[in-house]
Amino acid sequence: MPVRDLDLLIDCARKAGQIATSYAGQTAQRWDKPDDAGPVTEADLAVNAMMHETLTAARPDYGWLSEESEDGTGRLDQSQVFIVDPIDGTRSFIEGADTWSHSLAIARNGEITAAVVFLPKLDRLYAASLGGGATLNEQPIIASQTQGLENATILATKPVMAEQHWIAGDPGFKRAHRPSLAYRLGLVGQGRFDGMVTLRKSWEWDIAAGALIVTEAGGHCTDKSGASLRFNNPDPRLNGVLAAGASIHADLLASLAQT
Repeated sequence: MPVRDLDLLIDCARKAGQIATSYAGQTAQRWDKPDDAGPVTEADLAVNAMMHETLTAARPDYGWLSEESEDGTGRLDQSQVFIVDPIDGTRSFIEGADTWSHSLAIARNGEITAAVVFLPKLDRLYAASLGGGATLNEQPIIASQTQGLENATILATKPVMAEQHWIAGDPGFKRAHRPSLAYRLGLVGQGRFDGMVTLRKSWEWDIAAGALIVTEAGGHCTDKSGASLRFNNPDPRLNGVLAAGASIHADLLASLAQT
């Protein structure tokens, strides 16, 4: 019997955790990517190599999009595509923190169908399948039911809070932060935070897995204009991300200044 896509991603994520944690983050060899694209370490590359070998061997007809692989146009002709970030939160990995993650997803005709976000240092594995719900360590999760931004805690960077981004200035919510975008989305799906906002162009590999986890947990996940997210685009960047429970998502969208 063929291995389900979600089971394949879960097994691969756990292997990734074993590889990544075998490196000492602060001493792992690292480089800076061109064009100020951030750091990459030998751990990122080792995880990427394993993911590519494992996943494409299991699904040779699926395309491939990864932060640590050279992109091409071939994936655009394939109806199903792996979208992965070998280590989301590389700076945190280098610092020796525990909030970096592995993010793995499969898109079919632009829609995410299976997703895993795994934080090996915290032993937290978020997973979701389209129509199958979302889990944390195999236990069902549900997004926040909070109402009113004044009652909400939102994951966002400090620049997001600048008054020019909000119609009425201060949006009124409490702010928190985690460095990994994939982890932020998992936390929203878990209901531990009421929402997350990022206004910058966001790479698909940072968002794909977490987006399904949020929506399968009953939340909403769109770009910053409220448009539905589609994946495996020629330019694999999304127009920001809003993720939250239904009520808070609507409030965030109504409060944002659209520029």
